[in-house]
Amino acid sequence: MGTNTWRRICVALALVVLAAFAVGCGSDDEEEPASGSESTPAADVEKYPADSTLGKIQAKGELTIGVKYDVPPFGFKNPQTNNVEGFDVDMGKALATKLGVKPKFIEAISDNRIPFLEKGTADVILSTMTINAERVEQIEFSDPYYIARGRVLVKEGSPIKGVEDLAGRKVCTALGSTYEENLKKQAPKAKRSLVDSYSECLELIQNGAVDAVSTDDVILTGMIIQDDTLKLVGEELTQEPYGAGIKKGETEVQEFVNQTFDELKQDGRWKQFYERWVGRYTNQAQDPPTISVDEAVKLTQ
Repeated sequence: MGTNTWRRICVALALVVLAAFAVGCGSDDEEEPASGSESTPAADVEKYPADSTLGKIQAKGELTIGVKYDVPPFGFKNPQTNNVEGFDVDMGKALATKLGVKPKFIEAISDNRIPFLEKGTADVILSTMTINAERVEQIEFSDPYYIARGRVLVKEGSPIKGVEDLAGRKVCTALGSTYEENLKKQAPKAKRSLVDSYSECLELIQNGAVDAVSTDDVILTGMIIQDDTLKLVGEELTQEPYGAGIKKGETEVQEFVNQTFDELKQDGRWKQFYERWVGRYTNQAQDPPTISVDEAVKLTQ
C-alpha cells in the first residue's frame, strides 16, 4: 500500500476516533500508542514445563503472532510509528501478557496463515481467520472470539444491489480466504479477481478495475473508513466466526488461548477492544461469542 493511501487511513481514523489515534497519526518521534494497555500484566505468571511449547515460548521471551497489516480495524501497520494496531493485535497482546512475554507481530496474509503455523513461523495466528470444516482438519482453533458477516462492497451509484447482481461482474477477494469458495457457490457467474491482500482489492475497486469486493463486513467497513464513496449492499451472505489459529496437535496452546480469551470476555476487556476498534465504526453493540469450535463449523457449512 502506498504512502498516500496510508495517510488517508490515518486521517479517516482520526476523524472517527480522535483520542485513540492522536498519537498513532503523529510524528515519528512519538511513543507507541497505548493500544491494548488494558492487558494488565499478570501478577503471577504461570510457569510452564521447559520442554513444553509454552515453556519454550517463555524461555524465548516472545510470542510470535501472525496478523494482517492492511485490514483496519483488525490489523494494520501505522506508517508513522511502524506499530501494528487493531482488534486482533490487542487480543494478541493479551496472550503475550498472560504468558509473561513480549508480543512479536509478523504479517500473515490469508494465503500463508496455515503454512506459517505448519512451519513454525508463527506461534499463533490472529488474522481475521474463519473457522471452517476444511481448516479444522489442518490446524487447531481457539473457540471463536469474533463473528463477522459476509457482505458485498461497491462504489456509490453502482447498479449492483446484492450478490444476485454479481453475474458477469468482476469481484475481488483474497487468495486463501473463505470467499474464494463462497463466490463460486453464491455468484458462480461472477468473474473472480483473487489477490494476496485486501489493500489490493481496495485499490482495484477505487480505480475501476473491479466492480465489487466481497469479504467480511468489518474488513469492508475498514475500506469505507478509507474511502467514503464506497458502500455495503445486499443482505449478509455468511457468518464468519474468527478463531485463533494454532499448529495441529498443540492442544496445550489451544487450551491456554481459550482460557485467556474467556478471561477477556468475562472481565470486560473484550468489550473495550471491540468498542475501540469496531463499535466506533459500526455504531453497533455486540457481545463476545460463546460458541465452540464445533458450533462455529456448523455456522459455515
